[in-house]
Amino acid sequence: MNTKLVESIVQIVLSLTTEEQELLTEKLSDFLSEPSTGELVQLAQNGGAFNFLDNEPDLYTLADGEPV
Repeated sequence: MNTKLVESIVQIVLSLTTEEQELLTEKLSDFLSEPSTGELVQLAQNGGAFNFLDNEPDLYTLADGEPV
């Protein structure tokens, strides 16, 4: 790990104006953002993470329980 480089970058960022820091934050948010719920669902579907449920028996029906 290049600790000196990281420390230098921190000092540079701290020396930026508020406006420049906001612009930097905006530019970096694309790299640091978390996936949306839809993206996670798509990933699980495409990756087959829940395919094992296709072989599970249906335990409940629409007639079970009380309507909400």
